[in-house]
Amino acid sequence: MDHWRRIEAAIAGEAADRVPVALWRHFPEDDQDPARLAARTVEFQRAFDFDLVKFMPSGTYGVEDWGARTAWRGAANGAREVLEPAVKRPEDWRRLARLDARRGALGAQNEALALAAKALGGTAPILQTVFSPLTTARKLAGEALLAHLREAPDAVEEGLAVIAEVTIEFGRAALEAGADGFFFATQLATTEVLTVAEYERFGVRYDLAFFEALGDRARFNLLHLHGERPMFERLARYPVQMINWHDRLAAPSLAEARQSFRGALVGGIDERGLLVRGSAAEVRAQARDAIAQTRGRGVVLGPGCVVAIDAPEGNIRAVVEEARRPL
Repeated sequence: MDHWRRIEAAIAGEAADRVPVALWRHFPEDDQDPARLAARTVEFQRAFDFDLVKFMPSGTYGVEDWGARTAWRGAANGAREVLEPAVKRPEDWRRLARLDARRGALGAQNEALALAAKALGGTAPILQTVFSPLTTARKLAGEALLAHLREAPDAVEEGLAVIAEVTIEFGRAALEAGADGFFFATQLATTEVLTVAEYERFGVRYDLAFFEALGDRARFNLLHLHGERPMFERLARYPVQMINWHDRLAAPSLAEARQSFRGALVGGIDERGLLVRGSAAEVRAQARDAIAQTRGRGVVLGPGCVVAIDAPEGNIRAVVEEARRPL
């Protein structure tokens, strides 16, 4: 059974030869150059032969063309930080330009993906990372977004409409570049940050606009819910084939999630703690527990979010080897 069929079996809840597995990490500084990012992606995939390639552009690529200033300052997960936001006042939302998603920082991400996809030759599905419009808005304004959406909601919605258009155009370009679908990440669908009603207004409609425009053109879509109090029940109704969240840090567990989502559950590995500081034996035990929770069906063994750049190679390999045990 190849990588493609294994992922399809997980989505359908069917038996496979083994549990599919995929882990992903940032490549700080290399992610600023398309050729270097593609090369590191290919190197990582060839080292571990994951069943799914989650492409890893920098987490700030979506705001740089609007003027946000960013840098990597040593974050353990390899993520860049926004040093200076592009949106500072509520009226700035009304001034957001309709960017050309095929140029600048946006265009560079699909240039890199195209190089990686060509080098990998279709051996495994590759998903471009896309941030929800509201997630991009937060990176554009920082914590000021929360005040803006409560004090000037109409202005924020004007900005979100523009961001959604650009995100959709970026998605179209990604499919043309060779993406087989999307890793769609939302970092605000958590009650740590917003109420469910607020996410319904400022998040859901713009998320669904993306899937309505591109969902049928993508073979695989994976939804990532960031945060420790995710709105899992609500977003589990999105039209996606896979869902990923911090299942080792937040409810629901893998076993519980099966009641709300019928596609493939992606997770089972504590990427913040055990994968970095635990022993290979402990990592293997956690992988076996994830497989036991799901009986090895409808699951892709992976992290709850991005793997730290200093996670030991031996621990990553322990996850992969445990997944490769025949069911």
